[in-house]
This record gives sequence, structure tokens and C-alpha cells, in this order.
Amino acid sequence: MNDIVCPKCKSVFKVDESGYADIIKQVRDIEFKDEVERREKELEEKSKIAVKLAEQQTQSRLKDDLAKKDVEIAGLIADKKLAVAEAVKTVEKERDELLMALSLKESETKLHETALRDKYEAEIKEREKEIERINDMRARLSSKMVGETLEQHCQNEFERFRSIGFSKAEFYKDTDIKSGSKGDFIFREKDDNGIEVISIMFEMKNESDVTATKQKNENFLKELDKDRREKNCEYAVLVSLLEADNELYNNGIVDVSHHYPKMFVIRPQFFLPIIGLLRTASYDALQYKAELARVQNQSIDVTNFESQLNDFRDTFGRNYRLASDKFKAAIDNIDKSIDQLMKTKENLLASENNLRLANNKAEDLTVKKLTRNNPTMKSKFAELDSGKEG
Repeated sequence: MNDIVCPKCKSVFKVDESGYADIIKQVRDIEFKDEVERREKELEEKSKIAVKLAEQQTQSRLKDDLAKKDVEIAGLIADKKLAVAEAVKTVEKERDELLMALSLKESETKLHETALRDKYEAEIKEREKEIERINDMRARLSSKMVGETLEQHCQNEFERFRSIGFSKAEFYKDTDIKSGSKGDFIFREKDDNGIEVISIMFEMKNESDVTATKQKNENFLKELDKDRREKNCEYAVLVSLLEADNELYNNGIVDVSHHYPKMFVIRPQFFLPIIGLLRTASYDALQYKAELARVQNQSIDVTNFESQLNDFRDTFGRNYRLASDKFKAAIDNIDKSIDQLMKTKENLLASENNLRLANNKAEDLTVKKLTRNNPTMKSKFAELDSGKEG
């Protein structure tokens, strides 16, 4: 048994071992629980302190990180602003340059348009003056005088530019009427070798406003073509003021070669230009003709060579055939001669054998053999022998 004193009333009471053990256990459980609760409170306090400290440290680090990020963001913003400013500056510069280029282009375009407009207005005014002058001239002159004045105009224009571009050319009135008709002027030019490069038959036609019958250009083309052929000219040109309202003739040089070869109809202002054009074309053609002649000469040389080669081939072939025939005939004759010679040889060989036998017989012939059985010959030879001894 164990005595237990109550801490409050001081009473003593006895408990057995098992009860004592339970009490001890209860006391220990209470103390353990109190200790556990105390420890839990301590841990909780420490945890709160640690959490608070960690929160403070985290907030401090976050503040530092935020400060760094703010610095980085500020730097990036500054860089971005600088880059944007540079880009804007570049774009503005390009825009200013483009605007300046557009402005200069517009200015140039305006200047060009103004120059063209002034040029065309000047040309129109000049054309109007020319038309007015021609109309005035036509109104004041008779048909014959107008035609003569047009001829004089063309002649003056040619003489004015002769020394510049036509120093080797001739431009003269056609006065040859042997064929019954003639043109107005003939233009001819030769090269340095005296070869004619170009020739043009000119006909000038005009009429005044008061003329009763209005003539047409086509009415004079046939006669002009006849004059060109008779005077051996390469080209024919009708310089005409007829059909003044016909736009076909008012727009420039009119080629009528589909009606008559190498023929043109022009207004007076194209008189010198068409000479220049035809002259240039003729000089170019002269070079082509020279080259063609050279090629043709080469072709003729080749043709002659081929002809000579063919003649030689034919002659050689003919001679070869003749020679071959003669050679064959000669060979045949030789073969025949050989055959004949062989026969002659055989005959000669046979004759030789006969001669040899005859010779042998002749050599074997003696007086005794000749007089044998021949008393008469024997007595004759005896007489001869006795005569030789006497």
C-alpha cells in the first residue's frame, strides 16, 4: 500500500499499487499534456515570430526586387523612348526628303508642262502665222503666180541651206520637154567617186482661193511618175498646197508608193526634211549596195570556181574514160602481142630444134657418105683430088 497526501487538505489516504500507478499515470499524463500544450504554445509563438520575420524579410527582398525592377523598367522605358525618338526622327527625315522630292518633282513637272505649253503655243502661233501668211498670199496672187511663188520659195530654201548640208548636190529647174512634159525641179547628188547617190523629181502645185475649180493632189501623180521615169530620177515628190483642208496632207509626209513607186506628197514646210530623209536613206542603201556588190562578186567568184571545177571534173572524167579505154585496148594489144610472141617463141624454139638436127646432120655428112652407092660422084671427087695433087 502507498500513502498519498492531498496537497490541499493534507489528508492521507492509502492506495494500492494499481491505483497508485493510475494516479501516477494521470499525473504524468496531465504534466505531459501541460508540457505539450506549453511546447505547442512556444512553438506557435516561435512560428509566429518566424513567419513574421520571414514576412518582413520577404517584404524587404520584394521591395529590393521591386526597386531593381523599377530601375530596369525605367531604363527600358528610357531606351524605348530613345529608340522611338530615333525612329520618329528617321521617319520624319524620310518624310521631309520625300515631300521635298515630291515638291521638286511637282515643280519640275509644272516647269516641264509650262515649257511644253509655251512651246506648243509658240508652234501653234507660228503655224497660225504661216497659215495666215499663205492664205494672204493665196488671196492676193493669181493661180499662176502662186505656183511660181511656191517654186521660188522651195528654191530659196534650198539655196539657203546648200552650203550647210548640200554642198555636193545639184538643184535645178527641169527644162527638158523633149518627151512632151517636164517637172519643176530635179535634185541630184553624187558621192566622192562620182557615183549618183540620190535623185528626186519635184513638182510644185498650188491654187488661190478665187480659183473656180479646186484641184486634187491625186490628179498630178501619174504625170509626175512619168516625168520621174523619163528623167531617170529615183524618187518623185509633189510639193503641194492643194486640198488645204485635207488632214491627210496636213499631218506630215504622205507616202503614196502604193499608187506610184517611190513617190511622196508634202506641204512646203517638209521640203528640206524629206530631202534629208531620202538622202540619208540613199547613203545607207549605198553602203548596203556596196556590200551586196562585194558579196555578189564573191558569189560570182565562187560560181566561176565551181564552174571551172565542174569543167575540170567533166574534162578529167572524159579524159580518164578515154585514157582508160585506150589503156584497156593497149593492154589487150599487149596481151595479144604476148600471145603472138609466145607462139613465135614456140615456133622459133621448134625451128631451132630442126636447125640443130639439120646442123648435126650437116656436121655428120662426109665425102664418103655422099659417094657411097654413087659411082658417078665418087669418080668426080676422085678427079678433083688428082687435079689438086698435080
